Amino acid sequence: MSTVILACGSLRRYVEAAQSKMRTDFPVVYVDNSLHAEAEPEKMNARLEQTLRELPEDVDTVLVAMGYCGGSWEKVLHRQKLVIPCVDDCVTLLLHTGDERCPNKKEAGHMYICDKTSDDDNFSIPAIRRKVFAEHGEYNGDMIFKSWFGLYHDLDIIDTGLYDCYDEEFVTYAQESADLIFADLNFVEGSNHLLEKLVGGVWDEQFVVKAPEETMDLFDFAP
Repeated sequence: MSTVILACGSLRRYVEAAQSKMRTDFPVVYVDNSLHAEAEPEKMNARLEQTLRELPEDVDTVLVAMGYCGGSWEKVLHRQKLVIPCVDDCVTLLLHTGDERCPNKKEAGHMYICDKTSDDDNFSIPAIRRKVFAEHGEYNGDMIFKSWFGLYHDLDIIDTGLYDCYDEEFVTYAQESADLIFADLNFVEGSNHLLEKLVGGVWDEQFVVKAPEETMDLFDFAP
């Protein structure tokens, strides 16, 4: 029997770093993180179920490198054992630095970024602003953009230690994003601790473990 990692595409470099540190070499299947952008968890839900169904028959354990993600894992059918961090999303996953169970470590009014990737061409604050302005015009686009980001007063860079988040170019990019939503730019501590525990087999109270055909729901991720 064998083990596979099922990961959100946005966590690729973090999964690779965790496997490198823990000296594991599990095959990894990535799901397209753009499905999150649809704000329709049922689309990600269907993709996850399909991906699990298409895994080879000899795969008996799936290590899930993502969070509950707005209901994406609600009642997903599976024939393998699933192990998933007890977190609401990938941001909380990277904010964990210790061994306490905490499904949501985000602060109200705070938006978080980890690093600059190719996804920023579609999902960054500047990219979202450009898209909204192109679709709705400058006046209406500005009102829509402000309604989306008006509740945020801080933009936090998560320092996981996996990259130089103090690099001048990256900080300039982050500051430009903060300025667009009139937010203060900060640095907060994070780590790759949960993914390292996931691939290392340390599945304590910080993880939800489900037997084959045992589905999960929101209550599994309650504080």
